[in-house]
Amino acid sequence: MNIGIVFLVIFLAVMTGIGIWGMKKTKTLGDFFLGGRSLGPWVSAVAYGTSYFSAVIFIGFAGTQGWQFGLNALWIALGNALIGAGAAWLVLARRTRRMTQNLDTMTMPEFLQERYGAKHLKPVAASVIFFFLLPYSASVFKGLGHLFEKVFGIPYDIALLIMIAFTGVYLILGGYFAIAITDFIQGIIMFFGAAVLVLVLSGQGGGYFEMVNRTAENYAAHIPPDSRPSFITVFSLVFMTSFGTWGLPQMTQKFYAIKNEHVIRRAALVTTVFALMIGFAAYSTGAFSHVFFDLESVPKNAGGVIQYDLIVPTLLTGHLPQVLLALILLLVLSASMSTLSSLVLVSSSSVAIDLYPSRIDEKTGKDRSVAMMRFLSAVFIIVSYFISRFQISIIVYLMSLSWGVVSGSFAAPYILSLYSRKVTKAGAYAGLLTGTALMIILFFALGSSRSPLAASIAIIVPFAVVPLVSCFTRPPAQELLDKAFQGI
Repeated sequence: MNIGIVFLVIFLAVMTGIGIWGMKKTKTLGDFFLGGRSLGPWVSAVAYGTSYFSAVIFIGFAGTQGWQFGLNALWIALGNALIGAGAAWLVLARRTRRMTQNLDTMTMPEFLQERYGAKHLKPVAASVIFFFLLPYSASVFKGLGHLFEKVFGIPYDIALLIMIAFTGVYLILGGYFAIAITDFIQGIIMFFGAAVLVLVLSGQGGGYFEMVNRTAENYAAHIPPDSRPSFITVFSLVFMTSFGTWGLPQMTQKFYAIKNEHVIRRAALVTTVFALMIGFAAYSTGAFSHVFFDLESVPKNAGGVIQYDLIVPTLLTGHLPQVLLALILLLVLSASMSTLSSLVLVSSSSVAIDLYPSRIDEKTGKDRSVAMMRFLSAVFIIVSYFISRFQISIIVYLMSLSWGVVSGSFAAPYILSLYSRKVTKAGAYAGLLTGTALMIILFFALGSSRSPLAASIAIIVPFAVVPLVSCFTRPPAQELLDKAFQGI
């Protein structure tokens, strides 16, 4: 794997250089968190796409859903591209950018507080983000550590330190500008790496459509009818991973930072194409495992239980040449580091921006919040390291909960705030608390294996709760509404 190490060194060197370059462009808190709201359609679109997909889709989701769902897993890819990527830009981006500018806000908690005139909503929302995105970040670090350990022969502890050092350099120094530029580079790697992956695997089986036919035949032989996923299982997973992104702060932040509204349609198209390529490549690879493995050769543990997380890595290492394998590993690394940097930035902002008031140094005139943001980003990365290093068991449960809790908490209050003047402060509180409580209760009641269904319910129900509570509570002040909806 010498070629892989060469690729890795070049990749990390470029990321570090961009972080140093980005530092020169980062002077205010707005520069650090939003890149000065100056990003064009290509960079913004790819930054959204790379934050969407991490190593989880290529390793965990592709292997699990590819084997269990077969070709039905491709519905997830289609939903992610059309709903989670394209429709999100078209429905949310314009109003989000304009309203956050009208209210002079930068984060989801800050926006919700100002939009609803709710003095205590910001710390509540910030706490949800920090508490539930921290384990998500730690899980990405953990996955990358194991990837380095297995592929490059680097001990897990050392691999974690390498990842933390390089993520810290380009994020802490350059902020969102550096993240966006590195995401763009990582996105190019991901796009072409995914295309080559599908082409090579398809070529070994007689072409893509031939592989699809063989996958359908073998899936029918490998998975008994009573073990195949139901419609509600497939639908809830598509809904959670597609519409669920509309409420995730690390995704909506991309709308705040765009240069102007003219880039939105182009960004929507670019993001959709990008998501189609990544999603279909990942889930096609997972589904094709039915061609490359049978019930005897599919990876299993000592007890004979299928190891879904090992299906795709085993497939790739057994059927790809060394150079291409190195490229695919770089693809997985790119996907994970881009997601990780967005998580760290948004989570640290929940304290640095939402809970720490801006401070201007009287002598220098510099905003000391930038220093606080850098400091808390470093703290967040270090805490994630220790969670990953000691593999704290409770984090596994929190990570499974995180997507549903965060999206369930924010989707309804955020989306309805963009389109309705009638939603009230009490309605926003009710929606946030309902989504959080429902996800936690249903997660433990239904079991972690049915977390997509729990998350879907937690996302949907607040859309009924928020308007209902708003009907019986005091509406926001007309002055606030005029300010928020100015020009919309």
